[in-house]
Amino acid sequence: MTKELRVSTSTVTAKGQTTIPKAVRERLHLRPGDRVEFVFQKDSVVLRAASRDVRDLKGFLPKPKKAVTIEHMNAAIRKRAAQGAL
Repeated sequence: MTKELRVSTSTVTAKGQTTIPKAVRERLHLRPGDRVEFVFQKDSVVLRAASRDVRDLKGFLPKPKKAVTIEHMNAAIRKRAAQGAL
């Protein structure tokens, strides 16, 4: 079983800019304004979408000392909105 290898090329301008080929943008689901990452590997660089799934954020913030219910969150949002903070 062999993976199909598709090659797309692009030219680098004098300013170091290039256009990501349409096939690559479609494969990575890139839209205007999206960010991309250049990941250095042994003898190559991998281009990948920099967007992350929200589940990747798990563990990013410390656990709260006290559990907060949805009702408490909604009440806090209403209170701040009433104060004009939102």
